[in-house]
Amino acid sequence: MDSLRVLRNTQVIILGVCIAIATITSSVILSKAFLKFQKSTHAVITVTGSANKKIASDFIVWDVSFNVRDTDLAKGYRRLSADLEKVKQYLQAKSVKTEEIVILQVATEQLYKKDTHSNDTTEFTGSRLTQSIEVHSEDVNKATGVSRQITELIDQGVQVNSGAPQYLYRKLDELKLEMLGAATENAKQRAADMAKATGNRIGAIRSAKMGVFQIAPVNSNQVSDYGVNDTSSWEKKVTAVVSATFGIE
Repeated sequence: MDSLRVLRNTQVIILGVCIAIATITSSVILSKAFLKFQKSTHAVITVTGSANKKIASDFIVWDVSFNVRDTDLAKGYRRLSADLEKVKQYLQAKSVKTEEIVILQVATEQLYKKDTHSNDTTEFTGSRLTQSIEVHSEDVNKATGVSRQITELIDQGVQVNSGAPQYLYRKLDELKLEMLGAATENAKQRAADMAKATGNRIGAIRSAKMGVFQIAPVNSNQVSDYGVNDTSSWEKKVTAVVSATFGIE
């Protein structure tokens, strides 16, 4: 009986030791796993990625104005209407379509004689009537050429003024998505290169924030924190910037 009692006590002790060892071992394993989890949770790298692309404008808006001056308002309006017909005929002769011509309202200004200090007096000298039109066209090359030639109408007695064309790109939403994707991929590559240099590798992306998105002339160095949207140049350079944070494994 004593032998049996001793054997049982020994088994209990051994079992207790095994449980203690198992508890310690599992604690160590869990601690390592927790530390590894914490490392993967808190160890991150934040980088800035960018992408550039050249585009050509696919739409042009160009304004033209002309005016007449007359003491008789009705007579002045008839003269302005005649000049409008000359302008329309000129544009159509240059292959500008009727539906590409937008006729705006006439602006009227009353004119008065100036005194020695260049201030208006009460002496009425006539009215200036100004007609403005816009050309909206997908044929950027054609409209650009006409905008540089239309002052030829001065020889026909039309006091014409040609504004600077506005060059637009109509697929900007699709382009923005494409460029932001490319900028994010560039940020990922930069993060991978930096992590590799320290013997690590990047994990999943944690966050991404869009930075500057700008459209500038091709050879311009113009940069703005608020972005640039150039309409003065036919060919443009698009730049997208993204700030992205990745986990480190």
